[in-house]
Amino acid sequence: MERSTVIVRKKNLNQAGPITKSGSGPAHNSTSKFVLGSNCITSSLVTSYSTEAIMQSFGEPWPEFNDGLHYRDLIRSSDSGLTLIEFYSKKYKNSAPFLGWLQRIHNKQITIDGNAVTDPDTILREGMELIYYRLPWQEPDAPHLLEILCEDDDLIAVNKPSGLQVLPGGLFQQRTVLTQLQWRSRKLTSSSACQEPHPVPVHRLGRGTSGILLCAKTKLAKSRLAAYFADGTSVVGVSRDSNSELNTMRKITKIYRALARGVINEDEVTVEQPIGQVRYPGVAKGLYVASPSGKPSFSRVDVLERNMHSNCTLIQVEIQSGRPHQIRIHLSFIGHPLIGDPLYVAGGQPKCFDPHVTDESLAHDGGYQRPGNPVPGDCGYHLHAHRSVFPHPITNEVIDITASLPSILRTQEESKAITQG
Repeated sequence: MERSTVIVRKKNLNQAGPITKSGSGPAHNSTSKFVLGSNCITSSLVTSYSTEAIMQSFGEPWPEFNDGLHYRDLIRSSDSGLTLIEFYSKKYKNSAPFLGWLQRIHNKQITIDGNAVTDPDTILREGMELIYYRLPWQEPDAPHLLEILCEDDDLIAVNKPSGLQVLPGGLFQQRTVLTQLQWRSRKLTSSSACQEPHPVPVHRLGRGTSGILLCAKTKLAKSRLAAYFADGTSVVGVSRDSNSELNTMRKITKIYRALARGVINEDEVTVEQPIGQVRYPGVAKGLYVASPSGKPSFSRVDVLERNMHSNCTLIQVEIQSGRPHQIRIHLSFIGHPLIGDPLYVAGGQPKCFDPHVTDESLAHDGGYQRPGNPVPGDCGYHLHAHRSVFPHPITNEVIDITASLPSILRTQEESKAITQG
């Protein structure tokens, strides 16, 4: 049976004053001992990286319009005999309603074996090649510069700005971290006879989340880094003794900063609330929410400062699983959603929720209109992937990366230290 658990601890501290945890200050480029889980090969040498130490960035300005897209399908025997409109309106109903696919067919955006077809009742036969050409469009504004936190022949870690999507999806097909990595790789290897594979992100951050994003440059590095994330998530919920089990199995430590609504009275909160999916307008594969029938999830929240006047709490969150939007869902589940979060409210549920309401009005390209209700990619909240510690995927050297904090997520002491130089 799935469980929902919230464990709280409260120390005898002055609630009105700032609470600063040890080790929460800015990282420096130094060598010290840091040990991960006992199953991990550890080293007395830890290479630490921070934004302040590197201060290199890259990124090309976005063109006004992207290049459009094309989607290829090869007709199988199971689809033979369908009409063109039947094939697209049933197989890709999440892309456009029936009338939208009719519009695309009439606009000569679909070809069969290289020839544009405008008759929606064209009968399809096994072996036919269909290509749908999505016209170029102007993507929403997004930042383009990425700071390099560390880089070698196997991986690159970047400081992702809030507002930039990691991978293509929805309206963002070009304005992504992946595109900037591709452009940079091509520029660096343009004079080389051998084109190296471009780096790829090995995990995701929400579009509104800033901070550390790990990317792999080789297949081996990608598989091992991805395994670090997967292994940490898979062990959550396996043992009732969560902390002991997780500390033994985890190979990566992920620490975030966030600003939560309301004053959290407890100094430490552990949230073990399963996260699942529900139908939601504008989210084709379903929206992640707090759900008793969802997958096990584990977050540890530490209070850094309480602001009674502004009714908010600065927190540090360590996630020991990697469910989508986990921090946003867990904080809202305990009644303290992130300040500025347009989607999640108390209880870990969406602000506007009616799974049966759908808007089938057409956008100019025949697709669905951008939903009026909030969606996961909407920004406005304050969440930053601040620190990541993990063994190098090839050398096993322990890597400790810190991404500098946005001013709103600094403690009073950290702000004072920066001001004083």
